[in-house]
Amino acid sequence: MGQYIAPLRDMQFVLHELLNVEAEFKAIPDFESLDADTINSIAEEAAKFTQNVTYPLNQSGDSEGCHHDKVSGVVTAPKGFKEAYAQYVEAGWPALACDTEYGGQGLPECINNVLYEMLNSANQAWTMYPGLTHGAYAALLQHGTDELKKAYLPKIVSGQWTGTMCLTEAHCGTDLGMLRSKAEPLGDGSYSISGQKIFISAGEHDLAENIIHLVLARLPDAPAGTKGISLFVVPKYVPNADGTVGERNGVKCGSIEHKMGIHGNATCVINLDGAKGWLVGEPNKGLNAMFVMMNGARLGVGMQSLGLAEVAYQNSLVYAKDRIQMRSLTGPKAKDKPADPIIVHPDVRRMLLTQKAYVEAARAFTYWTGLMIDKSHHHPDEKVRKEMDELVALLTPIVKGFITENSYVSTTYGMQVFGGHGYIKEWGMEQYVRDARINMIYEGTNGIQALDLLGRKVLGDMGAKLMKFGRIVTDFIKAESGNEAMKEFTGPLAEIGTEVQKVTMEVGQKAMKNADEVGAASVPYMHLVGHFVFAYLWARMAKLGLENEGDFYKTKVATARFYYAKLLPETATHLKQIRAGADTLMALDAANF
Repeated sequence: MGQYIAPLRDMQFVLHELLNVEAEFKAIPDFESLDADTINSIAEEAAKFTQNVTYPLNQSGDSEGCHHDKVSGVVTAPKGFKEAYAQYVEAGWPALACDTEYGGQGLPECINNVLYEMLNSANQAWTMYPGLTHGAYAALLQHGTDELKKAYLPKIVSGQWTGTMCLTEAHCGTDLGMLRSKAEPLGDGSYSISGQKIFISAGEHDLAENIIHLVLARLPDAPAGTKGISLFVVPKYVPNADGTVGERNGVKCGSIEHKMGIHGNATCVINLDGAKGWLVGEPNKGLNAMFVMMNGARLGVGMQSLGLAEVAYQNSLVYAKDRIQMRSLTGPKAKDKPADPIIVHPDVRRMLLTQKAYVEAARAFTYWTGLMIDKSHHHPDEKVRKEMDELVALLTPIVKGFITENSYVSTTYGMQVFGGHGYIKEWGMEQYVRDARINMIYEGTNGIQALDLLGRKVLGDMGAKLMKFGRIVTDFIKAESGNEAMKEFTGPLAEIGTEVQKVTMEVGQKAMKNADEVGAASVPYMHLVGHFVFAYLWARMAKLGLENEGDFYKTKVATARFYYAKLLPETATHLKQIRAGADTLMALDAANF
């Protein structure tokens, strides 16, 4: 079955030493009373819940899967999931980062990310039930009417009701402009929604008493394309005036998908047959409201991948220290045993260190992004809020795309360390690979994330957002210019920053003549900029490692050196791929493939 032990020491390092969140929160009135002891206590309680309640259900939930009654449309989650959710609600976890006006605890997103890392390490499939709910909460909070907020948010915040987002249809995934679901006004402020949605995660289940679907559909007079999409809240049960669940709505699960991974989460075909719904935001501007949930989900997928990479690393590390095979190339290390533990072998260490380097950089990246989100929503200075908004917009596709790619590498390495045992179900490692694979696909494929990064977030504003991040890096390098011990990190960091700037201008100039240049360059560009972000964060972590005593800090420096020596050089390949252009991709006629 393996193990999961929440990495509290490293979480505390990122929060308190790297990001200095207590000082950051002091500048934000909503969080000024939050201290390190409180943050640590929350993390410790989250560790107990995830280790003891949801982790033991991970492998059994994967084996059992969900059950769908084709007549009633009812879906039952795997054994123990409902009881675990009841404990989650009773402990108040759904309310952690929600507005106090609606019963939330009003804590920062940065701290919510700590919780979600642990939840995803313990059981990604289970975590998707409450995880999507937080996105529905955010969309309604920002775009819902006062009546909708009053009717839905307290129950969502408490965890009594869960939420989904219903975008995808059988004929359209990313291209939402083609969606066909219809919304007819009923004359009383509500709408009759008809259509079919597919791939709806947590679309039907027995964990909560009601499920609130956020559904994209078209009004009768809607213009074609994405400019004619509206967003509606469509509950499974229509709430009564007193907040209790009322009549069953015309929304039903037609089937559940049989998938490669995340078997414990119900991925549903949702049939809307005259379902009653209410408009969220303005007519024909539904994507504006839904993007709140979509961007939250993209950041959430980054957290899923961090969680999986961490638990895979933990288990492969334990195995590598215990499994004995052959002798070290430099002579026996465990002379009292017939062979050495496989951790003595360089290639096993390469895989373990790759996992470790990617996990720790992803943790720093996601927690830092969470802190920027907190500033963008709550900082008293409007200039700071705007700057943080722009940085989060730039970094969101990197969190989703780059971390998920690295997590798949990491979980695969975790399985590889186990050798043949990794391929056998009982050890649990192959599940992490299967679960990790979806993260590169859903909530906008990584190809779409890469195109969004280069086309919209970088070239779309002539590199303004990218330059904001570049200035953060440049300021750090300048501050360390007199620090001889840091030159092994700041030197390569400066070089990659220069290359990012140069190649961005090159692609921009090519794209003026041929728009396919953006599509051809986008994926290696995402990896290039992802490494730029990771290199910056590893340099900062190395600085702390050099300034402090003890094995924990020595390990940080050693891991930073590994990252710079063995992983950052991948950027040379990415640069060559970007500069190779679109010609070799587009030259072949489709008929000749």
